Amino acid sequence: MIYRTNIPLEKQNAIERFKYLIGKGKRIELTEKKKKRSIAQNSYEHLLFNYFGLHFGHTLQEVKQNIFKKVVNPDIFYEGEEEYFGEKVEKWRSTADLKTDENSLAISRFLDFSAQQGFPLPEPKDLVWLETIENELSKHTSKQYL
Repeated sequence: MIYRTNIPLEKQNAIERFKYLIGKGKRIELTEKKKKRSIAQNSYEHLLFNYFGLHFGHTLQEVKQNIFKKVVNPDIFYEGEEEYFGEKVEKWRSTADLKTDENSLAISRFLDFSAQQGFPLPEPKDLVWLETIENELSKHTSKQYL
């Protein structure tokens, strides 16, 4: 169960549940739930990736995994290496794990990067431009751009 500790009743319920579990000697996990990125932010991000990919000839996954994470934002996404059966493998964070402010920074950097490549992308407030991009992407039957 997730409790919002800024609401007095839920806070009290959380304390009572915690005391109950401790009293029973139960094994528990206590985790902080951080604010995730918004659905609107997620949609905007994917629209940018698809449009960028269409322009430069990359799939959504190529843009997201290779360009957005590894080229533009490695400091946000790279988690180091892990070894599996004697082979070192790079670990990269999922965009789903980002908080809203981290994702905003990553998107801002991507906008700057795209502009440096001679392909400016719209800001979230540029609604007409975003609708134009949606229309353009809908013309392409390939699932990689939808």
